[in-house]
Amino acid sequence: MMKKISTKTALAAAVKAARAAGKVMRANRHRPKHVNSTEAHDIKLELDVRCQAIIEKILAASFPQVSVLGEEGVAGAANAADRWVIDPIDGTVNYFFGMPHACVSIALQRRLGKDYQTILGVIYDPFTDELWTATLGGKTRLNGRVVHVSQRGKVGEAVVAMGFSKSKENLKKSLPHLLRLARRTLKIRLMGSAALELAYVASGRLDLYVERSINLWDIAAGALMVECSGGECRVQPAPNGKLRMVADNGLLRKKLQLGSLLK
Repeated sequence: MMKKISTKTALAAAVKAARAAGKVMRANRHRPKHVNSTEAHDIKLELDVRCQAIIEKILAASFPQVSVLGEEGVAGAANAADRWVIDPIDGTVNYFFGMPHACVSIALQRRLGKDYQTILGVIYDPFTDELWTATLGGKTRLNGRVVHVSQRGKVGEAVVAMGFSKSKENLKKSLPHLLRLARRTLKIRLMGSAALELAYVASGRLDLYVERSINLWDIAAGALMVECSGGECRVQPAPNGKLRMVADNGLLRKKLQLGSLLK
């Protein structure tokens, strides 16, 4: 039987890997960036691939048996007992256009029956030098300090973030919610980095974040952080193989009647 991974050791490796990739992001912030591919509403950079390779190398040095599910590729057995879930640059479009709102996101998941459970998460913003960490059953920490979700329960005081996939169907379902939230809440923000938005909910900067079509590597670490800081994160499969998610401080989702966003 394979030896169970030490969460403490895995967290240290993930922090090291996130900081290493973040260093590369920071060093290349003002340099010309090579575009590997351009999609309808996204950009893929050579730096995405390079940063994931850096992360994988550091993690594999300590945990060669753990598989990888990443935005820039997969490695190892598809049904491995443990897997890293990696987004090397979350917020690539922001980063490409010189906006310093992007981060590294790394989660470790353990197989639980047919599904996987996130047992640790690391999110690193290299432009603010902010490092969020969380382990299952523990607290979310920002640069070592325990943080909590906000206590704002009044809809009119809430600051809400939304994300959109640009498909016709998704926009048709999401835009009415955007209009309703814009009228009822204090502010709406579309910031372009799901991992950072979740980290912001976990640390009380945002009160709620919603998105109807998103990838696992965007939210695996951040969803754990929201829960470990006292919030709620509801995630459901979407028909396109992606996920639908509502994350909040535990006080707003029902008041704002956001259950239909998950349908």
